[in-house]
Amino acid sequence: MAPRGESVNEEMRRRSCRRIMRATVELVDQHGYTGTTLSDIAEHAGLARGLVSYYFDGKRLLMQSATHRLMHLELGAALAAMPEGSSPEARLARAIDAVLGLAMDHPRVMRAHLALILDPDVGAFVQDPEQRQLGAILRGLLKDWGAPDPVAEHAVLRSALMGGCIGVLLPGASTPLAPIRADLFARYGLAWELGVPPQPEAPERAQASVRGGISTRA
Repeated sequence: MAPRGESVNEEMRRRSCRRIMRATVELVDQHGYTGTTLSDIAEHAGLARGLVSYYFDGKRLLMQSATHRLMHLELGAALAAMPEGSSPEARLARAIDAVLGLAMDHPRVMRAHLALILDPDVGAFVQDPEQRQLGAILRGLLKDWGAPDPVAEHAVLRSALMGGCIGVLLPGASTPLAPIRADLFARYGLAWELGVPPQPEAPERAQASVRGGISTRA
């Protein structure tokens, strides 16, 4: 039997990694991070336990990569479903809603992800290929929207989205989604009705937009 070519091996590697990351999200959704083991993930993915450790250097890195993949897939799907020719404002609004929506739809996954990246004792923020894809999408949206410096604004938006997810997910002291969304939409001068509003009317909040100092009610 002829040996497999490098391209075939690479495609098999990608497929295995995707199966592992998908299994991680599904199991953590059901059982939480501490209730999910690498052996559980391997079994759920239908792969040998050794492959999980071969492709991912530990459970923490796997969890972060799996969450980044979930985020960029959800974001990409949300944008792809929009009508052709949607305005930059509408696309940015939909992106914000897609990321905040993950906190509502996958609370265990997002809590685990945020806890890991905020804990200095377990390592630094992982900038893996999945995270880079997510960042590229957001920077492109901000550039189209008119951000003077899309790279710097992406760092701000990323922090704001993380903070928004923490606010929604904070045990015992959670904040409703509407005011969190309103503040983010006000920052970018986005009308409340864009994207997927969590309620028909916006809460009474006002803030200056970072693009040209436009003031908006949101």
